[in-house]
Amino acid sequence: MAITTEMIKQLRELTQAGVLDCKRALEENDGDFEKAAEYLKQKGLAAAAKKADRAAVDGRIEAYVHPGDKLAAMVEVNCETDFVARTEAFQAFCHDVAMQVAAVAPRWVSREDLSAGEFAEIKAEFEKEAASGNKPAHIVERIIEGKLNKFYAETCLLEQPFVKDDSRTIQQLLTETIAKLGENIKIARFARFQIES
Repeated sequence: MAITTEMIKQLRELTQAGVLDCKRALEENDGDFEKAAEYLKQKGLAAAAKKADRAAVDGRIEAYVHPGDKLAAMVEVNCETDFVARTEAFQAFCHDVAMQVAAVAPRWVSREDLSAGEFAEIKAEFEKEAASGNKPAHIVERIIEGKLNKFYAETCLLEQPFVKDDSRTIQQLLTETIAKLGENIKIARFARFQIES
């Protein structure tokens, strides 16, 4: 199938990928838009994984104040260069993360941020709950694992469903942003403030 300029333009608008990448994706997938978009997505995710070890020493601090001025959040998001830190896409990502923190009130950025003591305490509580039903050991293990995964999804920012699109997690949004901007990005820390009335 001949790949036209219009096809490349449509795929570029859909995926935000470069012109040559769109052309190559369409050529390798015989002009099939869905397959080409999936190809570009996989390529972007692979590129994001390669960038994970690079130092993110620049970035920005983003503040979100909810209407009514009784709830606010601040996040520090790091990237590799000030050029990327000034882009509209990076700023939009930072704003979305700050809004997520304000809306859902996570306790940690990732599960790795829990101390060993906190983890042991939480796991012990789940073990106690699961053991109270006289279930076989392998079922108890699965119950504990399910409770831990639910706990992480509620309390760890990267594992929370994105408030604007709950079909994606914040980690998926982060990975997509890394692929789009071509730099390593890390959510360093956050703070949430609320006036209790």
